[in-house]
Amino acid sequence: MVRIYNGMPAADLGADGWHKPWSGGNGGNCIEAMKLADGRVAVRQSADPDGPALIYTPAEIAAFIQGAKSGQADFLLT
Repeated sequence: MVRIYNGMPAADLGADGWHKPWSGGNGGNCIEAMKLADGRVAVRQSADPDGPALIYTPAEIAAFIQGAKSGQADFLLT
């Protein structure tokens, strides 16, 4: 069994199950996400699929998505 931890090599999570929900037509530099069996979410940079995976709880992902939808992350766009 693989121990899943923040910053682990994304390749250790396997190649299947990654999705590109935030693809932006920017030459392949996308964020990819994978829902893990325990409900947590792994996020990696598609340009570096063997690089580190950031691991978030369902509550952290929900807070990020809800905050982004409500405009709290708009400062990142300017």
